Order: sequence, then structure tokens, then C-alpha cells
Amino acid sequence: MSVKAHPFSRGARVLVPAAAAALLVATTAACDSDTTSEGTSSSVRTLTPDHSEHEESPSSEQSPRTQQSFAASVSAETERVRQEAVKRLDGVEGRGNAVADVSVSGLPVAASEEVRSARVRVTNPTDEPAFYAVKVEFVDAEDKVLDTVVVGVEDAPPGRTVDVQANSRKAAGVKTFPRVAQAERG
Repeated sequence: MSVKAHPFSRGARVLVPAAAAALLVATTAACDSDTTSEGTSSSVRTLTPDHSEHEESPSSEQSPRTQQSFAASVSAETERVRQEAVKRLDGVEGRGNAVADVSVSGLPVAASEEVRSARVRVTNPTDEPAFYAVKVEFVDAEDKVLDTVVVGVEDAPPGRTVDVQANSRKAAGVKTFPRVAQAERG
């Protein structure tokens, strides 16, 4: 049994590569079409969801917070709490009523760091949220106080432990030991 070649098979073999080449040229030409904006063909449309009458589009005044504005607001809040802690410690005689509620430990540092940091842990043993004012001293090996830093903890939850950080620029680059000088709950 012999197989007879179809009369169009030779022509189809010639037309397939020619059709592929024509398709490639047409595709390339479409990529070079005039654009209305960089990278967007004039025939391409971007669809956006319709806003209902009850929704307003955001105004330029209601832009999301940037990292810089967020950091500034956190710094302002930290400073406000610190100032409150300074005020509360101003009238305290002795070490205060909450020294037993507070512990402090130095955080590891590299010699090149610009601050010396300590982790202050406040545990509120009461049944209500409380404000804590803590004065941390950074002392050297001879027990000389190099710097004193005040931190505050606002609304420490009852029965929970909260961590804050005390940072000293004056004690940077020196091996220091942090200690609680005063702690007041109130």
C-alpha cells in the first residue's frame, strides 16, 4: 500500500513559514504604534472601579502617613511621656514607690555605636492600668554616674510586663552598667 501525497502539501509547507513571518512583522509593527503615555498603546485602556455616590475619592490633604511623619509623631509622643515622667519624679523623695516593679538590663553594643541602651522592664502588679516614671543611671566600673535618663510608661496594663528602652549618648563608647535610680507608679 502506498501513500499518495496530497496535492496541497508542498504548498502548505511553503505557506506556513511565510504566514509565521507575516505574523511576526505585524506583531512588531503593533509594538511600535504611537503611544499616549510612556509604555501604553493608544488602544489600551485602563479601567478603574466606579465610585458610588456615597464614596468620595481621597483628597490631596488626606494622604497616607509617610515614614518620616510617623517617626516624628512617635518621637513627639515619646517626648511627651518622658516629660510627664520627669514631672512625676520631681517631687519624689528617695527611690520611689515602684522600684520593686522595675528591672533594667544593658543591651549589647558595638564600640562604634553612638548610644548606650538599656531595656527597662516594668511589671504592674495592681488591678488597674498605671503610669510609671523611671530614672535610669548609666554608671561606669568605678560606680561613677555618666548619665541619667528618665523614661515613662503610660497605661501599663495590670498584671503585665512592658518593655521600654532608655538611651544615653553621654555613655556611648564606654562600658556602663544601667541601674534603676528611681521608679514611681501613679
